[in-house]
Amino acid sequence: MVNLEQALADAGAGLDDVVRTAIYVASSARPDLVAAWEVVRDALAPHDSPSTLLGVAVLGYADQLVEVDAVAALRR
Repeated sequence: MVNLEQALADAGAGLDDVVRTAIYVASSARPDLVAAWEVVRDALAPHDSPSTLLGVAVLGYADQLVEVDAVAALRR
């Protein structure tokens, strides 16, 4: 979530500007998915954008356990 916050800040946005997320967790175990979701949910609170939580077999980097894909919208 620190990386997401930095990427948003670099674009002039913040977590409150997130309009959708997809969270990918390299696990099929429900407790792992819930643990990842709680971290994301807590970081975005009280802002509650639509989200998708998915368990996947692997992610792009060795030892990568979670990936958060977020879309933010800014008014210009």
